[in-house]
Amino acid sequence: MDKECIILLSKKSEGMVLKSYSLVVMSVLFFYGCSQTKLSTNAHLPERCYGETVGVFALDNFTDTPQAGMRASNLVEGVLIARGLQTRNLITSASELSYDEKIALARKEQIACVMLGGVSEWRYKTGIDGEPAISLQLKLVDTLTGKIVWSATGSDNSWGTSSIGTTAQNLLEKLVRVGDMPPKTER
Repeated sequence: MDKECIILLSKKSEGMVLKSYSLVVMSVLFFYGCSQTKLSTNAHLPERCYGETVGVFALDNFTDTPQAGMRASNLVEGVLIARGLQTRNLITSASELSYDEKIALARKEQIACVMLGGVSEWRYKTGIDGEPAISLQLKLVDTLTGKIVWSATGSDNSWGTSSIGTTAQNLLEKLVRVGDMPPKTER
């Protein structure tokens, strides 16, 4: 009789552990689903950009948030520097120039590649939590040919306790990682 009680208690404990485990797994999946990141990118950044200067212009701002393009560009520059690229900040010096004028300026300044793009979302969603939401499009243009040699597009949102800057930096790091930039090589 004592063995039957022990077996019964053992099976009851297993059931409670299984229910607890299932609850934890479902909670993680639920909360993971509340934060989304969407990425789209092509190929590697060209090796030509390593050992050369990459110009960073202000991203075009397609949002209602003032200076969102300049803010995002500042983060782009920081991520590129962290990946070992030499950059030249052109964020404020050429904000009113056309695409072709930016390429011509960079070529004149002997800059190998320029980072351009746009910000289509840079805001806090309305509601109780006020989650940050951002969408960015980046393209790296070879100044010699004028051709786009790398591009990436991404959108992300985060919890209401995160800032737009933190969310944007995380997205940019993912975009750069997805672009699979080779490590900087010494020349």
